[in-house]
Amino acid sequence: MINLNKVKTYSVRSRLSKVNKGDFAAKPAKAKSFVSFLDSLPNILKAKDLRAVSADIVSARKKNKGVILMAGAHVIKCGLNPVLIELLEKKVISCLCLNGAGIIHDFEIAYQGKTSEDVAANLKDGKFGMGKETADFLNCAAKEGVKKGFGLGYAVANAIATTALANKDLSLLYHAYKHKVPVCVFVGIGTDIIHQHPSFDAASTAVGSLRDFHILVENIRSLNQGGVVLNFGSAVLLPEVFLKALNLARNLGNQVKNFTSANFDMLYQYRAAQNVVSRPTSSGGKGYYIIGHHEIMLPLLAQSVIEKI
Repeated sequence: MINLNKVKTYSVRSRLSKVNKGDFAAKPAKAKSFVSFLDSLPNILKAKDLRAVSADIVSARKKNKGVILMAGAHVIKCGLNPVLIELLEKKVISCLCLNGAGIIHDFEIAYQGKTSEDVAANLKDGKFGMGKETADFLNCAAKEGVKKGFGLGYAVANAIATTALANKDLSLLYHAYKHKVPVCVFVGIGTDIIHQHPSFDAASTAVGSLRDFHILVENIRSLNQGGVVLNFGSAVLLPEVFLKALNLARNLGNQVKNFTSANFDMLYQYRAAQNVVSRPTSSGGKGYYIIGHHEIMLPLLAQSVIEKI
């Protein structure tokens, strides 16, 4: 039988403890400012990471380094355009990357102040994604803009900016255009509702999206030694594009190291964890993965940055 009298112990005071009372949260209090609230969070786990990402964004801005924001379309559908527009106006975001659905929801908001159809209901009789105005405007913008030598993002942003749309001030692309922030749009042919329409020109869309890929490669150079790349809610497409763009930038002889990457999503996503957080920073830098709903996490991050600049 075992003899518990022979168990070896040591003083708990001599042991490393990962949680210290100095890192505890402060008590809730009335009439607390946002800065006080942020400071009251525990300096532990994701609260600590959120503060670190915020501080790195502020530092990047002060050092004139790039802050690239990649966002899935759900971010726009969550009503977060005003938050992102403020970051554009404050010159926090230096490059904006969206998928094809992003320009669809942004245009519909600019056009009619509402977006996001009931997919299940409209799918039953083939009406899903068959809205005429959305397809006609975006497909025409792509064709005309690419003819002029624009990338897809600028083609759509330019069309929104030069058209009388009732809710233009709520458009993310319009404000990016207005503040001269490059918009890169990456499309998987067949993934977006406008690809179902006779007005869709796959060649123009592909050429425009490739031009945006080259624009992203150029902007990735600004991450070196202190920049930040953020991914909100793109599980596959934008993480894959970012990894290849980073690789191409390095292949062309650019040093792109020691930057911060952070992925925000509602659950753990393998591609984002590997292609945004882990692999890009493996040769120097910091990577964070923070789980939470966009409609909560993005305003928290944005407010923490705005308070510091």
